[in-house]
Amino acid sequence: MYKYNQKKLFSLAMIIIPWLTVPLMGKKAFFRFLPVASFINLFLSVLSLTANKKKWWKNKNPLSPGSVDFSYILGPYYVVTLWIFKLTYGNFPKYLMTNMALDFINAFPFASVWEKVGIFKFKKMKHATWYFICVGLAIFIYGYQYLVEQSIRKSDSSPSKLS
Repeated sequence: MYKYNQKKLFSLAMIIIPWLTVPLMGKKAFFRFLPVASFINLFLSVLSLTANKKKWWKNKNPLSPGSVDFSYILGPYYVVTLWIFKLTYGNFPKYLMTNMALDFINAFPFASVWEKVGIFKFKKMKHATWYFICVGLAIFIYGYQYLVEQSIRKSDSSPSKLS
């Protein structure tokens, strides 16, 4: 029972602590990068369903039982995505280097901690594979954010049909 409560506390902290930083980013940045953070988290949720089915990893999180670890996806992954875009968007080399560094930390030391705590375990996937998937997704979502920004600029510059 003690181990189960420790896992629950760890999972709760994983959700709550990152969100405590969001007010520091400002409302404008939050709403600007909300679509890309939501998009990648939806993508990760679908990927998790596939990964569990193919036994790439196993989710043992008591807060989000089943195949999707919402503590991770809606906690650190979501908030870090917002922060990385706020701090680096517009400078792709800086964005990529920041992502590569944070994805390395995520795929190796953090994933090992989650495995030791008993919340998550890689099965048929290696840590390095997860790292390269994360870097690839980072490049993909940078393009997604670029398209979102282009779409907003285009709609802001087009003459209003109501005038």
